[in-house]
Amino acid sequence: MAFVASDPRAALNTTASAGAPQTGLIADEQLGRFYLTPPQIASGAEKTWLLRGQNFVLAWSECSPGAELARADQPDEYVILLTDAASRARVAWEGEEVEVSGPQIVFVPGGASRVVLPDGGRVTRLFTVKSADLVSRCPNAGAYEKARPHIPPFAAWPDPVGGWKIRAYALDVAPEPGRFGRIFRCTTFMLNVFEPMAGPRDPAKMSPHSHDDFEQCSLVVGGHFVHHLRWPWTTDLADWRDDLHLDVGAPSALVIPPPVIHTSQATGIGDNDLVDIFCPPRHDFSLKDGWVINAADYPMPGNGA
Repeated sequence: MAFVASDPRAALNTTASAGAPQTGLIADEQLGRFYLTPPQIASGAEKTWLLRGQNFVLAWSECSPGAELARADQPDEYVILLTDAASRARVAWEGEEVEVSGPQIVFVPGGASRVVLPDGGRVTRLFTVKSADLVSRCPNAGAYEKARPHIPPFAAWPDPVGGWKIRAYALDVAPEPGRFGRIFRCTTFMLNVFEPMAGPRDPAKMSPHSHDDFEQCSLVVGGHFVHHLRWPWTTDLADWRDDLHLDVGAPSALVIPPPVIHTSQATGIGDNDLVDIFCPPRHDFSLKDGWVINAADYPMPGNGA
């Protein structure tokens, strides 16, 4: 799919597929409207909603003051996302403790760790499917029983420069011409935290596109959106689906399977806040000079090719 010339993604290195899409690749979207459903975890000061993709689990938590979210034996690096400016958290790992205030993104190594929210509030955490205890509690836990061989097996990216530690990054990064959003990556995830979109998106400036071999998760943390999805027609009629136009509020998350054509339209009258999530990180975004804000801390696989 081509982007308009003004879209920074127009300069991405892409290879056009020849002919019709392969058959047998078509999968259904995974949608969680957390504001309409009961949480999967409700204990003490924590209410947590879960949704899985092929490689990851998203956990949206709404917490009372003093809530503690602990991982006793986390198998790999995970993500803490605080999008609210008033949020505060204490993150502890292996004897190290870091205090952060929103908006921040925090990467926490595997092992024993905990997050304490002294004032309560909202927090998103992202785990790979190595966290089997969370996978089993997802309402869509069985959605990936049928293999999706066109998506490569998950593989973590290289260890961070300087070794393992808690790494926190402020999200209030000024926009730069030619840079797409605010992109951060670790060994397991890439997040693009978009600037708030004030009011509805211009319907004459949509950006429909598709991905060949990875999922995209779009997390709505504020406002209102319509996610537009179109399944390509392959030579196998069983692959065909009707177009979807999913009207969602916050909080909600949508996992978009490849090679579905998609674009998201902000429709709220106030600020509309969206975060795109990829597991593992995207190579094409990483190859764009200056796009990944913390690239110096997390190297690419191999020589970056």
